[in-house]
Amino acid sequence: MHALESFLDPITTRRLARPVLRPGAACWEVGAGGGSMARRIARAVGDTGDVLATDIDPTHLVADGNLRVRRHDVRTEPPPADAFDLIHARLVLLHLPDRRRVLRTLAGALAPGGWLVVEEFDCTGPLRVLTAPTDDAAKLFAQVMDAMMGVLEDHGADLGWAQDVHTEMALAGLTDLDTITHSQSWAGGSTGTSLYETNSRQLEPDLLAAGLSPNQLNAFRRLVRDPAFAVMSYHFVSTRGRLRG
Repeated sequence: MHALESFLDPITTRRLARPVLRPGAACWEVGAGGGSMARRIARAVGDTGDVLATDIDPTHLVADGNLRVRRHDVRTEPPPADAFDLIHARLVLLHLPDRRRVLRTLAGALAPGGWLVVEEFDCTGPLRVLTAPTDDAAKLFAQVMDAMMGVLEDHGADLGWAQDVHTEMALAGLTDLDTITHSQSWAGGSTGTSLYETNSRQLEPDLLAAGLSPNQLNAFRRLVRDPAFAVMSYHFVSTRGRLRG
């Protein structure tokens, strides 16, 4: 979570600047994770605003002042209210098989003039390795990442969902739509490449079942800590739209 927050929070904060986020707003942070954006939003809306942070596992969330915390499953439970000025969901919907229905549900929970901001990684293309100690190391990185993406797809993720969000928001009746993408280089040993090592550990049983060996995973982890390695990140796609007031 720390690695994701370090990379993504500055981008998201810019996307939530006025007119999207304003003092006194009622906000819903969907799939709040570690809560970094929920806390930022709570500071931005001030004492007259209200922020609800929800997650299926709110273990890492702490209520404080105008920031409330609630366990909530956006897949199966109705919205906790129906008049939010801002709803933000980051790296949530791509993992949900019924993501299009969930997006329409979120759009329906907006107050007139309210904004929906959905942010996802576009994982459809292979990552571009910029530098590597050897050609074999670059090939190993590609092999392990291909296996990771296969595991995520097997678990129901849509790796290209980020490309569809703008269209789906338009179909949901939102206006003032705009989308940006962001990608940057990550050097070995950086916060960014630590995401790959973390993912390789979280998904290790599935990756071994997919045919990778423990030696390959260990070599992959050493590689993403090597300063001689660098790779472009996946495109982070941020889309926002407004419910006509």
